[in-house]
Amino acid sequence: MTLPLLGAAVTLPTFTQIQDWICGPGRAIEIQDFCGIGVLERDHSDLIAAWQAVLPAHTGERGIHGPFFGLDISTPDREVRAIVQKRMMQALEVAEALEATHMVIHSPFTHWHQLNRANYPAVYPSLMDCAADCLAPVLDRAAGIGCTLMLENCDDTDPAARVDMVRQIGHANLKVSLDTGHADIVHGRYDAPHVVDFIAAASGHLGHVHLQDVDGYADRHWHPGDGRIAWRPVFEALAALKESPRLMLEVRTDLPRLPATVARLEAMGLAC
Repeated sequence: MTLPLLGAAVTLPTFTQIQDWICGPGRAIEIQDFCGIGVLERDHSDLIAAWQAVLPAHTGERGIHGPFFGLDISTPDREVRAIVQKRMMQALEVAEALEATHMVIHSPFTHWHQLNRANYPAVYPSLMDCAADCLAPVLDRAAGIGCTLMLENCDDTDPAARVDMVRQIGHANLKVSLDTGHADIVHGRYDAPHVVDFIAAASGHLGHVHLQDVDGYADRHWHPGDGRIAWRPVFEALAALKESPRLMLEVRTDLPRLPATVARLEAMGLAC
């Protein structure tokens, strides 16, 4: 069996630290310099140029993490929605400049939505409609540059909610993203389903995965194996899918340790 080749979420400084490990086998990267607060509001042309200077060595798949702080794609306020769309469009300009073919965006669903779906029956369809309206021009722009939006779980406790949104919007350039750590946190804190159930629920629509470990309490972004997630069931669930999502290690610190982390996963027969 061919093991999946893992990519990594990087910033410009961390990419240079592990560039040979990434570029040698052609690993995917997810550029995360442009999702911070205020980055897209300022002149970021120098940062784009700096990335363009190092990217010729990279031959793997490439994406970016889109902006998300304070940006609710399901906001019912049309003026606020226009700001969300503006930031998404600015991020797609970055994606085009860096030849990125995916952009991660954040899900609007929370535990409150799950608890109150029957209590406030109008909220769920309204959320769906507002998100579809917000994303319509963004998805058209993404399609024009060959970029797919990946809808990532954050505080989602219903594994099916993002999948329902992707199905209802029905755009070829919108797929589901899964963050293993986020899924485990809501499993631990809210008694939501296990990570493997999030994977199974996304079958047929999963385009992207953030691989990170946690303690079930907070969003640690530890190296796989440093937290409590059982990785063999996770990779077995991913292997059972018909699709092959992009698998991105998204760790917060000590990226030079990623080769050792992946070597451990490879020794377990899970990934390389």
